[in-house]
Amino acid sequence: MTDPTWVSILPPVLAIVLAVWTRQVYLSLGAGVWLGWMILEDWSPLAGLGTAIENTVAVLASPGNAKVILFTLVIGALIATIEASGGVRGFIHYLERREWVNSARRSEFMAWLIGLVIFIESNITVLVAGSVSRPLFDRFRVSREKLAYIIDSTSAAVCILIPLNAWGAYNLGILGELGVEDPLGVLVASIPLNFYALGALFLALATVIWRIDLGPMKRAEERTRGGRTEWPESQPMIDESILSPEPNDRIPPRAMNMVVPIVTMVAMMPIGLWITGGGDLRAGSGSTSVLWAVLAALAVSWILLLAQRANTIDELTRAGLKGAGGLVPLALILLLALALGNVANALGTGAYVAQVTAGVLPPVVFLPLVFVVSAGIAFSTGTSWGTFAIMLPIVVPAAMVMELPLAPFVAAALSGGIFGDHSSPISDTTIISSMAAATDHIDHVRTQLPYALVAAGIATVAFALVGVAM
Repeated sequence: MTDPTWVSILPPVLAIVLAVWTRQVYLSLGAGVWLGWMILEDWSPLAGLGTAIENTVAVLASPGNAKVILFTLVIGALIATIEASGGVRGFIHYLERREWVNSARRSEFMAWLIGLVIFIESNITVLVAGSVSRPLFDRFRVSREKLAYIIDSTSAAVCILIPLNAWGAYNLGILGELGVEDPLGVLVASIPLNFYALGALFLALATVIWRIDLGPMKRAEERTRGGRTEWPESQPMIDESILSPEPNDRIPPRAMNMVVPIVTMVAMMPIGLWITGGGDLRAGSGSTSVLWAVLAALAVSWILLLAQRANTIDELTRAGLKGAGGLVPLALILLLALALGNVANALGTGAYVAQVTAGVLPPVVFLPLVFVVSAGIAFSTGTSWGTFAIMLPIVVPAAMVMELPLAPFVAAALSGGIFGDHSSPISDTTIISSMAAATDHIDHVRTQLPYALVAAGIATVAFALVGVAM
């Protein structure tokens, strides 16, 4: 579809409405994919269904997409292996012995801090932070919705502020293709201007320190303090027992069985970028590096447990397969989300949203406009990376023509993409946060939205002020 019209927004809108109404994420994403290809097949339901199936399968033809799906399964194996080793229990016991985590507030701060430290990829951040923090949140009667909000706010928001990780490599590649002379310099200069990411990060910290419970979150906290981890009608995104197996009793719980693999994973990311980039971190493959990092962490975990005689190879294989199986639902969601992104791209959804929104506001608010448009695209498509690919080629050349500094416009595009992704019920990061916290997905979206809107309001005003000063 070369000239996108309002019809191009129907598939993501259908997916969002169905997700909120039915609470069935798979059905919602699948329906959006089917409707998109039905439109492209001249509204033929059967032809649209056949094309939708073929193009969903074709998602795996992309090496990058296949690596993301494989990474999802491997991270499931890693988390299950660490849990089975007693590494998580050992880490928690270590904190308890030193009285570092002895209250609800400290358990929330630990979840925030883990999100800050593990910055290599947003999905890894939420899964690790969720698996470590969930037992403490349950113990101190903090709602799982609060956990989902904290780890969601410290995943993409942190990753976009670090230039040398998978996110940085991706955006550096886009800026380089656009002819920016110093992509790394521009990206680094945009970091202090990324007002939504910074606002979301510090609002989450303020929520921990001052117990700021807005709207639905307040009700969730009251419910949890009353002894109920979820609402009667809630449907948790994952069976937490799959990724939290009973640890064996052959060895005592040891923090090192969790810490060493995680440190390996974090350290391996820049190494992977350096290797795949031929000695240039900025040119490295983010998807390959992330997969290598998780595989290296899993290998180190196996070596540790075999050296301690905690498990046999057969037991480790079974634990890993069970953990990978536990994240098959997530792999399916990612597959459908990627398929929806592909059909939205074929329909020109992002280009249409950018075109329509750009004609609504006057040029004097161009910088806040970039933030708003990026947010609308990311919310509609559920992908921040797709939004970056759409918006950066629009705003960077525009800023060049107007001879304006690039960093504020890059920051506005990235910031809006993070906000839209953070708020959208069809975003993979939002969905994974619900899974990591073992909470109902729509409950997470509803409790998180007031915080996201507050941070977005602050960001909009901040970008307007920057625009005035330019």
